[in-house]
Amino acid sequence: MTPMHLGQTSSLPATPEEAVLDYVPNPRTGRTYLVRFAVPEFTSLCPVTGQPDFAHLVIDYVPGDTIVESKSLKLFLGSFRNHCAFHEDCTVGIGERLVTEMAPVWLRIGGYWYPRGGIPIDVFWQSGPPPSSLWLPDQGVQSYRGRG
Repeated sequence: MTPMHLGQTSSLPATPEEAVLDYVPNPRTGRTYLVRFAVPEFTSLCPVTGQPDFAHLVIDYVPGDTIVESKSLKLFLGSFRNHCAFHEDCTVGIGERLVTEMAPVWLRIGGYWYPRGGIPIDVFWQSGPPPSSLWLPDQGVQSYRGRG
């Protein structure tokens, strides 16, 4: 389970499918704790117009046997920069890939997308109910309020 990216020079993958996510052993196996990644500058492309879409993503998870290595996650998320997909597909697809590969106890992702065509779209997905003993803070991202 040697990380491919950690301590190495790595290029941004051309597509999310080409991105390799690295996982390392959970240093606190058997503990219920929350890991949060906030990604305030996520970008992808509209599959219809090719115009950029912007989101603030928040990924929360309770590790199982492994944790995702943050540099590989950054490269994976950056690979969406030239990827055409709807907001729902990006948000849920990121969550599902992490759940499939990392097998966390629990994961949720909030995609807070900035308006396109005057309508903000927020997308939320989780792998199931959170553990009952988990301290689960609010994701802290305000709903879109415009300029006022």
